[in-house]
Parts: sequence; C-alpha cells; structure tokens
Amino acid sequence: MKIEAAKVIVSSPGRNFVTLKIWTDQGVYGIGDGTLNGREKAVVSYLEDHVVPCIVGMDPRRIEDVWQYLYKGAYWRRGPVTMRAIAAVDMALWDIKAKMAGMPLYDLLGGKSRERVMVYGHANGSDIDSTVEAVGRYIDMGYKAIRAQTGVPGIKDAYGVGRGQLYYEPADATLPSVTGWDTRKALNYVPQLFEKLRATYGFDHHLLHDGHHRYTPQEAANLGKRLEPYQLFWLEDCTPAENQEAFRLVRQHTVTPLAVGEIFNTIWDAKDLIENQLIDYIRTTVVGAGGLTHLRRIADLASLYQVRTGCHGATDLSPVTMGCALHFDTWVPNFGIQEYMRHSEETDAVFPHDYRFEDGHLIVGETPGHGVDIDEALAARYPYKQACLPVARLEDGTMWSW
Repeated sequence: MKIEAAKVIVSSPGRNFVTLKIWTDQGVYGIGDGTLNGREKAVVSYLEDHVVPCIVGMDPRRIEDVWQYLYKGAYWRRGPVTMRAIAAVDMALWDIKAKMAGMPLYDLLGGKSRERVMVYGHANGSDIDSTVEAVGRYIDMGYKAIRAQTGVPGIKDAYGVGRGQLYYEPADATLPSVTGWDTRKALNYVPQLFEKLRATYGFDHHLLHDGHHRYTPQEAANLGKRLEPYQLFWLEDCTPAENQEAFRLVRQHTVTPLAVGEIFNTIWDAKDLIENQLIDYIRTTVVGAGGLTHLRRIADLASLYQVRTGCHGATDLSPVTMGCALHFDTWVPNFGIQEYMRHSEETDAVFPHDYRFEDGHLIVGETPGHGVDIDEALAARYPYKQACLPVARLEDGTMWSW
C-alpha cells in the first residue's frame, strides 16, 4: 500500500483553514489540519514544496516511521510551521488507518476511557455586567464549564472580547491591528468579575480565565492568589512559558490551578513544567504538537505527574483538529477538559462531521476514521483572505504579548 497523491486545500469559510488530503493507491483517503492562524501560507509552502514530494510513495500504514522521517529527517526541527505540517500528515494517516480498520479513531488508539468529553465555552463582554449575562447564556445552553473574559475600563480592545456571542475570529485585518494593555488595571478589575459571577450563579459551574501571557510571574501569582476564593477550574497562560521556571514562582504563591501550552510545539516545551509539577493542565493541541503521534507522548508524560489534558480548541483550528482532539480526549486516561469555541455555519458546512454537543459535553461519532470530511466544491467558494492576529502595546507604546 502506498500514498498515491496529496493535495493542500486552502479555504476561508469565515476564516482561513489549511487542509491536507492524502490518497492511497487503494482508494482510501484521509484529511488533516495544518492551519497556523495568521501564517497559513507558510504551512502551505512547507507542505507543497517540502513534505508532499517526500511522502508520495510511502506506506501510509507506517505512521510512526513517517512522523520520524518528517521530524528527524528535516534536521531543522520543531517550530510552529514544521509541526503543523507534520500534524496535517499525521492526522490524515490516522484517518486512513482507522478507515481501513473499519473503526472510529478512538478504538484504534486503544478504546474509550469515557463516554463523553466535557467542554468549556467562551463567554465575554465589554464589561463585568455583560460578561455575567454571557455566562448565564452558556449555562442556559447546558455548559458545565465557561471561560469568562471581560473588557477592562481604560484598555483598548481587551483580549477575549469578541464581536459575537458564540464564536469570534481575532485575526481581523490584512495587517495587524493594535490593541492595548495595562496590567494594573486588569489586576484590579478581573477579580471583581469572578466575585460577581459566583455571587450570581454560585459554585455549581466551572469557571476559567485566560491571562494570555500578559503577566509577569509575580503579577500572575498576585492574580492567582486573588482569584482563589472563586475556585477557578484553571488560570490559563498566566505568564509566558519560554522560561518554564517562571511558573515555579507562580506555583509557590497560589493554589489556583494553572494551565498552559496552546502555543507549544513539542514535548520539550512542556517537559520541565510537567516533571516539576508546575502546572495542572497541559493545553497542547493535535495540530500544534505534530499530530496524535506526538500528543500521545506528551499526555503519557503528563500522566506520570497527575497533569491532565485541556487541549486548545478555538476557531483557529478546523473541525478536522476538533474531531481528532475528541477521539484523543475520549481515549486519553488523564483527560481534563476540552475547549470548544463553536465554528460558524459556513465552516461546519465545508467540514461535515459526526461529533455532537449534548448537555455540556461533546460526543464522538462512530464513523470509521476521525469522523470529519471536507466538501471540496463548497470549500472552493471561499478563497483565502489574508488576515493577521492583532498586536498589543502598553500605554507608552511598548510592545507586549498579545
């Protein structure tokens, strides 16, 4: 059995996606996601110019060997472009193998560890009152867990405050737009949000918050300490993690659970955080970590230290990644939670899938493979549109982490 052909499909049904479709000489095909938000064409070139010519003629059943070939064989290892290209191939090959076996992907991974996957949605508002209302809408929809973000007085276009109620796309311009940030204002305002949320809805629902790499370790520790009375499910990306030791200071000063990893590419990005038990949840996702083959290794390492998974699941990942993530979530023993920012109707139409939302959970289907396909004819109606993520600057003009 051989890979006969592979094609990269770029479409923009509400936002840009990079999809790889691989065919075998036995007529079976699989699809994978290689989307890198705001840098999609870099992955397209990597796939078309460097990966596809190499994999044509390979045995698609040898998933591990193909993964090692693309990772070790490139010499220039790691990085978001390389790992997303590898992920696209890896997802497609697992899709093919599960289809050949006639079983849903979770069965090929080892079978179910659970019947359903708890997810969290994104509630946001321009101020505390509107965010509290948004959280109420998610509770009414059946969500058990909700991420709450609020605009902050005096901060221009605060992170996480989108233009829609169920989904939003932050990549909003052909060149990066400029947002603002002021740590002190956020530190004084965010705890007030969670105080009002608990006073309004009590403690029956899980609440989460994203710091989006905005705080220094000391500031993050301060925020975590002030949020302790409100029992957050987690505080996400509280400080940049390039220096994994930074989380030690945060950990020493707060018991608020910590989550990080949506921009991680390999196990090395998370190794020290996991082994030193500096985090509670690892958020690396299938497309970011080079596919299921590598994400399983990260999860296995995490399980040794009672760190659970919490895969990134915003709209910058196509339904292909979501489908793979849900099969992974259904199998992985140390599952924690799955982010679920709903896609637009246009995206769902281009990527028909068999997973479904029910009572605050997503449930995988029983279709052989990962259960997501692509309507190429419909995808062709949505050509690529250049869109960049914003940048953030402090009030004095200093560049900051967006």
